Amino acid sequence: MSHLKAILALEDGQLFSGLGFGAPAAATGEVVFNTAMTGYQEILTDPSYAGQLVTLTAAHVGNTGVNPLDQESERMHCMGLIVRDHPRLYRSWRARTSLDQFLKDHGRSGISEVDTRSLTRHLREVGALNGCLMVGTSVDPDEALEKARACPPMQGLDLAKTVTTDSPYEWREGAVDLTEPGCMGQVPEAKHHVVCVDYGTKRNILRLLVQAGCRVSVVPAQSTFEEVMALKPDGVLLSNGPGDPGPCDYAIELVTQLLAAEVPTFGICLGHQLLALGAGAKTTKMKFGHHGANHPVRDASTGEVFITSQNHGFCVDETDLPSHVIATHHSLFDGSIQGIRIEGKPAMGFQGHPEASPGPHDLYPLFGQFVGWMESGHA
Repeated sequence: MSHLKAILALEDGQLFSGLGFGAPAAATGEVVFNTAMTGYQEILTDPSYAGQLVTLTAAHVGNTGVNPLDQESERMHCMGLIVRDHPRLYRSWRARTSLDQFLKDHGRSGISEVDTRSLTRHLREVGALNGCLMVGTSVDPDEALEKARACPPMQGLDLAKTVTTDSPYEWREGAVDLTEPGCMGQVPEAKHHVVCVDYGTKRNILRLLVQAGCRVSVVPAQSTFEEVMALKPDGVLLSNGPGDPGPCDYAIELVTQLLAAEVPTFGICLGHQLLALGAGAKTTKMKFGHHGANHPVRDASTGEVFITSQNHGFCVDETDLPSHVIATHHSLFDGSIQGIRIEGKPAMGFQGHPEASPGPHDLYPLFGQFVGWMESGHA
């Protein structure tokens, strides 16, 4: 049983007390809520959550433990975890350790016994707020509130360059297959070379590219057009990632050059927003963003509705969209743009994470369209 005390202070003065787990520490960040029922380990290790304190609306978090294959990156990126109930026991044939120990190993804290429904309703009403999570044998509400109010706002923060890889590398693993010994599926022959610009990429996006018949090279966020093209790519993937796309001038410049050269380009999440900016569109901060594995998205051309996995606090602004930037998908929650294509260019973007980790697999055909562009050389 945890003997740690914990408090969550929001910048507007709201305080939530509970029981602490993980490492004794104080951390600040933007407080967001995620409505996924599963996948807490993927969420914790998704680089897109850098700079955020994540509230999970699922009632029980930690009951299936933690295992190496479900990590989306080498380390935990979200600043802290907020849950209603953190079970002391866990059970799964894949589990190797507990959620509590996993947080300790990464120097991160968690708070349980929080009324996460009340917290979520508050964030929906007033919008995402900065907060401070303080865990230890003693906690000071006044100090936590002071830290929450001193935390810089997410708007204006370039976090992509803080989570990117330090040096280029090749990714060779295919999709995880739980029916096979060792859980790794068969890797098809590579027919195309994709350069993934790492703004905070998830491992399962890379795995699906390999599974689609691609050789994948991952390069740092601040790679130049010349450095990317020196690798002779058949296509470029602009990955997911955290923070505000606006300050990422190096990435916007790269996108502009990729579009001019008509290189097949696929942007996901932050990459989707950067693609829009490079094509002359604008982005805007959302009230509380989209975070979860159950977000309905409508295809504008077919009317088909997909249930998607989402994690973003910024979106493409449709109020002044250039004529050559075509909105292809919209959220059925708030009508925000979820997909774009660039008229006359082999370039598209999608706001959700189409690799099903965690979440549905309906959007895998987007990878097929990207591969088709690389095969044909044009949109």
